[in-house]
Amino acid sequence: MALNAAARAPLQLPPAATPLAQAMYRMQRQLHESQWWTPDALRERQLRQLSTLLLHAAATVPFYAERLKAAGFGRRTAMAEENWLRLPILTRSELQAAGKQLLSSALPPRHGRSHEIRTSGSTGQPVRIRSTDLAQDWFRAVGLREALWQQRDFSGIFAAIRKFEENSIAPPPDGEHLKRWGDYRTYPFATGPAARLSLLASVQQQAEWLLRNNPHYLLTYPSNLAALLEHCRSAGVRPSNLRQVLSIAELLPPETRALAREVWGVSIADIYSCKEIGYLALQCPEHEDHLHVQSETVMLEVLDEQGRPCRTGEVGRVVVTPLYNFAMPLLRYAIGDYAKVGAACPCGRGLPVLDRVQGRVRNMLTTPDGGRYWPSFGSRRFREIAPIRQHQFVQKTLQRLQARLAVERPLTPGEEAGLRAHILTRLPAAFEIEFVYVDEIPMSAAGKLENFISEVDGPAAR
Repeated sequence: MALNAAARAPLQLPPAATPLAQAMYRMQRQLHESQWWTPDALRERQLRQLSTLLLHAAATVPFYAERLKAAGFGRRTAMAEENWLRLPILTRSELQAAGKQLLSSALPPRHGRSHEIRTSGSTGQPVRIRSTDLAQDWFRAVGLREALWQQRDFSGIFAAIRKFEENSIAPPPDGEHLKRWGDYRTYPFATGPAARLSLLASVQQQAEWLLRNNPHYLLTYPSNLAALLEHCRSAGVRPSNLRQVLSIAELLPPETRALAREVWGVSIADIYSCKEIGYLALQCPEHEDHLHVQSETVMLEVLDEQGRPCRTGEVGRVVVTPLYNFAMPLLRYAIGDYAKVGAACPCGRGLPVLDRVQGRVRNMLTTPDGGRYWPSFGSRRFREIAPIRQHQFVQKTLQRLQARLAVERPLTPGEEAGLRAHILTRLPAAFEIEFVYVDEIPMSAAGKLENFISEVDGPAAR
């Protein structure tokens, strides 16, 4: 394997002497070392931490007492792989219904305080999670690892355009300016300033704000980024300082990567996470098509329809177990996503690889013969065919797709025909395509935009 000598060099961190810095640096040194372990060594350490979690869950969490016993796990029994696969998968509905039965009655002192995390319920199923100080410290450590992997200049300006829980936070047009990138637990050293803007801002307001602040790094959602890039391309403008975009919370289409390079001349660093768990996988700093699972803090499984681990190249549903949340253990929690298992990365890191996160079941297209596909509509060419600002496809029946379009002006019959013909070349069956024109494509409660949603009853809607 070709290894990056700079990456294998000793960890370099900004000077800082506070207790917070020392604690974070210890975690970073551990993460810097463990990323180069072999997959077997990583798995062994992961199973050791998992056994500690399972002992705790069996003794202090009512919900798991019988589940773990039925799977063959006892206080004097190590969790064998075959027993682990017998442990039932925890669904979102079960998590909601279990409530306090999932809470630990005796949190180990070294885990600190517990506190609540609420999800937005973008899928219609909001949940409440209890986490701990220790789990959040590991979350912050992985966040800093991501910045170190990408070799960011901490003296630069960091900007974020995202959804906030309160509309009063960072309102348009000016947003909010901060003295540093984030809290001292994540960045226990000096950083440059930061700026943030609510997603309530229009795309034009976002572009103007971005040009005024001219950051070195920008964090936002892929769907919002695509709209912002299209606006900047049309206006012929770009933030001159920008070096990289961070993509979060949604699927990142390859077209958006290409568009970022074309319009702004920058790369995108993709982050795979969910609010209940935290970071799941980070983009490899050397191979942008690889997402490295953060095995030190989470056990991530990709399972086929029979519940067996998928092999390299196979797509299955994502099931996760956070290894440091002892307040509310989530053992084999199905977060609703599908992903493709990747081969070992040439970078030399032993961390498992996801080639791509495919999305949720409701993002799958069902053909008239019952086949299921992750659709790709060739959206990069849409602007070449017609002046489309935003788009969203909804499968209404097994024969009909609705294309919701936000356009700069009414399309001509020729443009509609060209667009329909192009879309059909990207589909596995001859669908009827209905165009519906809207002023804007609405975001979900979490500030996200799904490019495809299936409303078909059957396998794709489960």
